[in-house]
Formats: sequence, C-alpha cells, structure tokens
Amino acid sequence: MSDLTLCPACQGDITYPDRDHIVCASCGHEWQENEAISEATGPVYRDANGTELKDGDTVTLIKDLKVKGSSTVIKMGTRITNIRLVEGDHDVDCKVDGQKLLLKSCFMKKA
Repeated sequence: MSDLTLCPACQGDITYPDRDHIVCASCGHEWQENEAISEATGPVYRDANGTELKDGDTVTLIKDLKVKGSSTVIKMGTRITNIRLVEGDHDVDCKVDGQKLLLKSCFMKKA
C-alpha cells in the first residue's frame, strides 16, 4: 500500500509517483500532488458570471432556452429555485413550470 493520497478518480490506494505526477495503478488516472486536494472536494460549478453555485440556490436564466423534444421555450429571466447540481454536461437539475429539466449552468446567473 502506498503512503501517497488516494486516487481522486476511483479512490484507489495503489498509487505511485512518476516524475512530477502521481499515477493510480487501478484506473490509470494521473494528477499532480497539489491537485489531489482540490479534486477530492468535488467539482465546482459556476454560473455565467463566475459565481459559485451550490445545491438549493436560486438562479435566473440569461437567455431563452428551447426544450429539446418539445415546442416549449423557457424565457430569459425565468427564476428557478432550489436547484440541484449533478455531474455531466448538463449540470443543473431543476423543475421549471412543473417540468423536470437538466440545464447547463453557463445559461444562468445566481439570483
């Protein structure tokens, strides 16, 4: 077992140093030692202005968004309350007019 930190990708404990990086033998993930602390706390989600978002925040849309698969358009300025942050391309899980949607945080600002 290694005396280095756990792998931020898979939490494996079989890691070894390789020049200026640390490598996980389990999944092959490479990182620098000072990056391990910031990645272990999880991803940071930011709105269009660069403000950090957290679960339960209230946001406002900064542009009209078409809902894929329907003719619905969510208008600019729509206020969305109690958001939930999830990993992936569309990182905000929310409800708009009773419809559950996944949206991108780059199209909103913190209210």
